[in-house]
Amino acid sequence: MPSAAGGEPVTDAGGSVASGPVLVINAGSSSLKYQLVQADSGQSRATGLIERIGLDDGLARHTVEGREHVLERDIPDHAAAFEVLAAQFAEHGPDLQSAAPVAIGHRVVHGGAKFASTVLIDDEVLTTLRRLVPLAPLHNPGNIAGIEVALETFPDLPQVAVFDTAFHQTMPPAAYTYAVPLSWRQTFNIRAYGFHGTSHAYVSRRVADLLERPLEETNTVVLHLGNGASACAVEGGRSVDTSMGLSPLGGLVMGTRPGDLDPGLPAHLSRVAGMTLPEFDHALNKESGLKALAGDSDFRQVMERREAGDEAAGLAFDVVVHRLVRHLGALALVLGRLDAIAFTAGIGENSPTLRAAVLERAGLLGVELDAEANDAAQGETRISTAASLVAAFVVPTNEEWEIALEASRLLT
Repeated sequence: MPSAAGGEPVTDAGGSVASGPVLVINAGSSSLKYQLVQADSGQSRATGLIERIGLDDGLARHTVEGREHVLERDIPDHAAAFEVLAAQFAEHGPDLQSAAPVAIGHRVVHGGAKFASTVLIDDEVLTTLRRLVPLAPLHNPGNIAGIEVALETFPDLPQVAVFDTAFHQTMPPAAYTYAVPLSWRQTFNIRAYGFHGTSHAYVSRRVADLLERPLEETNTVVLHLGNGASACAVEGGRSVDTSMGLSPLGGLVMGTRPGDLDPGLPAHLSRVAGMTLPEFDHALNKESGLKALAGDSDFRQVMERREAGDEAAGLAFDVVVHRLVRHLGALALVLGRLDAIAFTAGIGENSPTLRAAVLERAGLLGVELDAEANDAAQGETRISTAASLVAAFVVPTNEEWEIALEASRLLT
């Protein structure tokens, strides 16, 4: 079996894996994140982040063998970003000729109902992705721009789309169906899709390994907690419910996104404040969440202010925890039997205070927190006691490896 960054085995989700590296691309509207990953081992050969695309003060960071190389220059568009990417590999390594990727794996946020699995990108796939832009207008355009330029830059390499939504296509109709008019559901594909699928898939497999149980016999609630956040009920390796819905706005409180809201809110604000739909959409995506509650979208800053006695930051933390506990309890009931809870992503992996606040309220589920293990957690760590009926873990996510695995399996 392949091995994780920490040297532990990772359950293979099925299918053979090529031995060569995969260049994983995560393109946003103003950034390009990349990593050259050995699909069979998870070894990262190089990582990079190109920021401020479209601005005069572009910034590129390329890290190889523990050394970071920084470049500042104008990066007017994604084509220029890929030129920088290629130049960074050529100058600092590894050389993309001698360490030639077997494929390029692209993260795509929204695959709609059309894409239930990883696909090889061709003209038809690109056309369909463009039609899906209204489902994720803040994310998919950047993903598509990255794909288009990558196809021009690396025309001889297979290019694969790996969707955040694909893992959740196993949800039953009762979980993904909205109680809205049939014409909406049939004509516009209005339903719950879910996101962070690559993270939920990877972490749930790691949990099964840590429990030394077959994946198909393991039920886990994965809490992916970063600037974007979602919870997922994973039954036997399959997503059966998740907190996000049609868009990445729903569910948990996030950096600038609100999570669950009363659906009557836009009509109410239109009546009492004359707010337009574009204004409402902007507010929900850019001005809500932690930013609205505490004036700061960075969870670390909010926690520092909370510890200093800031009331707004304290309320923001309480709201975040309350929403987490509510979704955790609901997803546990959906599963019927809960074996483990896993915390992952930037906040989930690095905030023992948040983990403790959630798990201390999860005693009804059979969780007994090991406070010392939680406070000291670094990397993969069990943070529940040996006597706990439900295990709790910190599991660093590895979405890039998951994308590399998906791309590699498709081509073998």
